[in-house]
Amino acid sequence: MKHVRVGLVVPSSNVTVETEMPALLSRHPEATFSFHASRMRMAKVSPEGLAAMNAQRERCVLELGDAGPDVLLYACLVALMAAGPGEHQRVEAEIAGQLASTAIRSSAGALTEGLHALDATTIALVTPYMRPLAEKVVAYLEAEGFRVADWRALEVEDNTEVGCIPGDRVLAAARSLDLTGVDALVISACVQMPSLDLVEAAETEFGLPVLSAATAGAYSILRAGGLPIAIPGAGSLLRAPSSVTA
Repeated sequence: MKHVRVGLVVPSSNVTVETEMPALLSRHPEATFSFHASRMRMAKVSPEGLAAMNAQRERCVLELGDAGPDVLLYACLVALMAAGPGEHQRVEAEIAGQLASTAIRSSAGALTEGLHALDATTIALVTPYMRPLAEKVVAYLEAEGFRVADWRALEVEDNTEVGCIPGDRVLAAARSLDLTGVDALVISACVQMPSLDLVEAAETEFGLPVLSAATAGAYSILRAGGLPIAIPGAGSLLRAPSSVTA
């Protein structure tokens, strides 16, 4: 059985990535995973807070490099999307320059990768962000070629509180969306907003593929590791009957 060592660069106030990613990947039938995190200080999800957090990236990557990860995930979606179109490609390339032997992924890139894997062109999404940041996420995805038919911002600025948003509030926001003509629903466009218990239930309720930043991140890690996409109970994206490599 293959073992994959996963490095995670996370905001200091994020407690969800290190909970949901192991829970997801532990279901894989052909691999084991270990998780190794380095943290960037961030409390408020604001442009200023995100910029200060991003400035700590190089230190975190160097720390994780000492652990020799097979895959590194830059696990803060809005930190990259708020910087403007194409930022995930630039940042992933810069990190790859630091860790030449590690496959580099980001939550921002993973979400676009997952949506493409589902052949989604028209999407809807729920975000926890304040409206100005949510608008940047929408603009970023549109620059990637997706049409965002509808979206909701729950407007929670404190990142600790984002990790405590109840699932019924997220589902209520999803139910308020106009899903006419939508190919896929992003139930949580944030790795800090809990989503694992929502994805399968939302697929059943809405009758379309549902993914989150977490399930997209897991999908991207599996691709980077050359592993089959085979995780039960986590939505259509992770049930894909294929084995693809990066």
